[in-house]
Amino acid sequence: MADLFANASKNDDYDASNIEVLEGLEPVRHRPGMYIGGTDDRALHHLAAEILDNSMDEAVAGHATRIEISLDAADRLTIRDNGRGMPTEKHPKFHDKSAVEVIMTTLHAGGKFSGKAYSTSGGLHGVGASVVNALSSELTVKIARDKKLYQQQFSRGKPQGPLCEIGAAPNRRGTSVSFTPDSEIFGADAKFRPTTLFRMARSKAYLFAGVEIRWRCDSSLLATGDLTPAETSLHYPGGLADYLTDATTNNTLMISTPFAEIAELDGQKFEWAITWLGPGEDGFFQSYCNTVPTPSGGTHETGFRQAIVRGLRSFGDLVGNKKAADITADDALAGGGYNALHFFTKPSISGPD
Repeated sequence: MADLFANASKNDDYDASNIEVLEGLEPVRHRPGMYIGGTDDRALHHLAAEILDNSMDEAVAGHATRIEISLDAADRLTIRDNGRGMPTEKHPKFHDKSAVEVIMTTLHAGGKFSGKAYSTSGGLHGVGASVVNALSSELTVKIARDKKLYQQQFSRGKPQGPLCEIGAAPNRRGTSVSFTPDSEIFGADAKFRPTTLFRMARSKAYLFAGVEIRWRCDSSLLATGDLTPAETSLHYPGGLADYLTDATTNNTLMISTPFAEIAELDGQKFEWAITWLGPGEDGFFQSYCNTVPTPSGGTHETGFRQAIVRGLRSFGDLVGNKKAADITADDALAGGGYNALHFFTKPSISGPD
């Protein structure tokens, strides 16, 4: 009996030696769910969203007009933009590392905290790129900046060498990130799905009219009957109005053209579009903040709903319809096909994160 208590006491020891300190990107690999919500198919595709969001931030900031997304047969995804390119000089706080290496290997390192480099941004600020790096078996980043081309390679978040200048880039600029998700994290059978990636790319093109997204996918990855194109260019000058028109092509509509507007208030930008479907049609509501979906809603959705109801009530009063005063949000939006709203806000208060 004495030996039993002695063993129990030994097993229950809890002292300083039990405290683990995870360094660098080790926490991400130990607990990926804390950063991307798990290791399932949705989490796998979240990696693509994080890199794409970085390129979209360059576009929204006015520094990029084109984004290229390419998926090859080996499940390697490349996302490239023609923006400013990641800074390549040595970081002032880490004198032995380039800014690129700091961005790719350090959690909470990025240019989106102060609002000086980006007035708006989406994604996991200062976390996204490094998390993707940590959860990729291999990742290569290329930067065209100041007429020079730089490259650095990583494996599971660790640099495989320093950032190196590999050539001239007199007519090119921007950042390219190529990566393969780590099968140790996501499983040997985990693969990117072209349909999901294409839908993601198309939604981003709708959400920001100033960008062209060029899509390419190895045709061997497309299943028979899959309507996802192997290659195409996505550009929608009408923004949300274009999206709503395309999304309701096969529906009966009560109005021929969506109501749409882009407005700015206190340095923040709002874009919305709305139409009404015919009787018996199923409506939908979608909202975004800084090109990132907000499926849980928020004050931007609440305010939009209230504004639509208020507008309909005011119109009813104007034309002498006394029953309009009793209109509710359910009355106004039931059966409506509406895409609202896209809300650009500053990084420090962007809800999706």
